[in-house]
Amino acid sequence: MRRSGILLHVTSLPGPGGVGSLGREAYAFADFLHACGMKLWQVLPMGPTGYGESPYQSSSVFAGNPLVISTRTLRDEGLLDYDDAEEFVPDTLSAVQYAPAQQSREKLLRRCFRQSEYVLQDELRRFIAQNPWVEDFALFTAVKQHFGNAMWTKWPDAAIRLREPEALARYRRELDGEVRYHVFCQYLFRRQWFALKRYCNDRGIQLFGDMPIYVAEDSADTWTRPEVFQLDENRVPKQVAGVPPDLFSEDGQRWGNPLYRWSFLQTRGYDWWVERMRGMAEMYDIIRVDHFIGFANYYAIPYGAPTARDGRWIAGPGKKLFIALGRELPGLNVVAEDLGVLNERVADLLRFVGYPGMKVLSFGIGGGDGNPHALQNWTENCVCYTGTHDNDTVLGWLQSSDEATVKEAQKLLKFEALSDGPAAFVEAAMASVCRDCVIPMQDILGLDGTARMNLPGAIGGNWLWRMEPAALSDALVQRLRELNQRCRRL
Repeated sequence: MRRSGILLHVTSLPGPGGVGSLGREAYAFADFLHACGMKLWQVLPMGPTGYGESPYQSSSVFAGNPLVISTRTLRDEGLLDYDDAEEFVPDTLSAVQYAPAQQSREKLLRRCFRQSEYVLQDELRRFIAQNPWVEDFALFTAVKQHFGNAMWTKWPDAAIRLREPEALARYRRELDGEVRYHVFCQYLFRRQWFALKRYCNDRGIQLFGDMPIYVAEDSADTWTRPEVFQLDENRVPKQVAGVPPDLFSEDGQRWGNPLYRWSFLQTRGYDWWVERMRGMAEMYDIIRVDHFIGFANYYAIPYGAPTARDGRWIAGPGKKLFIALGRELPGLNVVAEDLGVLNERVADLLRFVGYPGMKVLSFGIGGGDGNPHALQNWTENCVCYTGTHDNDTVLGWLQSSDEATVKEAQKLLKFEALSDGPAAFVEAAMASVCRDCVIPMQDILGLDGTARMNLPGAIGGNWLWRMEPAALSDALVQRLRELNQRCRRL
């Protein structure tokens, strides 16, 4: 079955409070997808965001982001009382304003906690029993706040840093209210997420999630399970993740994530990865594994190195991990983000697992016939895109490209005015041989580079774009439905 969908992160939805949420606007977007004949809704990682609000630097691989909890849904359910005037009103609808939005959302969530914790106590007990990670995450978050949000490796109390049993018991006792609050928020997130998932699934729409291969150094995961990662006796990473220098970055990229102890994990049947993938399979119908090539070979950079130049490639777990996952979790629905250095070891692993890879049309302009992203090299077992969250929009890319590149795109995709470029890119991707086609919402709307979601390596200014409330017009529904029908994706 040929399918299509849209990439739109939840924070980019319109609606009250200054940031998109799991409220009525999310349901309206699901209705929009259904009306267009689209079957896929792809989102970015849904965990609590870290530095710079990046969803790829989360404090937990299991937790959800409380910022996207809909307080209006809580009010509709009788769990929270407040007036609309108490909620943050942004001065712009086209960009998330994180600080005031977070302040407003937390104020209302804490009120909900005071008003409804007792009412929900039976559900909360069941939630804790079904999610054994949540109490450790809640304690981590409470202790981190207790120490002024310092990175956990810099907490002044070594006993809680090293998770000594007496310290764990003492902080659970002293921070009991805060711990219960953070458990409560995770319950609310999952309550709303799975209600939305049921709504989407009932309409034939699959939720397409995004799972970063690595975890943040400052996370509940590294604090709770330090033995899984390459850390020294003080819990400081020995080596960190990144990619080597290339055409886009002369120093490479030093991501800073701790690396895994793959040999240790193998002795345990890769149990941590099994639990992580089980959690992702519950949340999403399809899982996009970011930086999939890291399972074949990963780039290791000494912890103190200022750039990625001093790193080296090391063989990853390869097929052994996926044999274990297949045994424990048969039927996993995974898409491999295989963008990057595709050597024979990576290619061999991709052939073994059989997961769909990715093709990006804007990457396919230039580079000659051997470019794996050139249209003629696309295959059925791929998910194709016009661009990704890390790229400029199609229009922004065209406006900033050199004349030769623009002319090649115009000749290949048969458009003249740059403003017609996004529609031409969308149609080419939709008409392609790829079984699944996912288009960023910004390209559906033909927006320029001001709507770009992320500029890798840039500090600040990312993850801000929001869709205008009037964007989902009847005319757009008709255009996309006709396109789906013409491209045999309806």
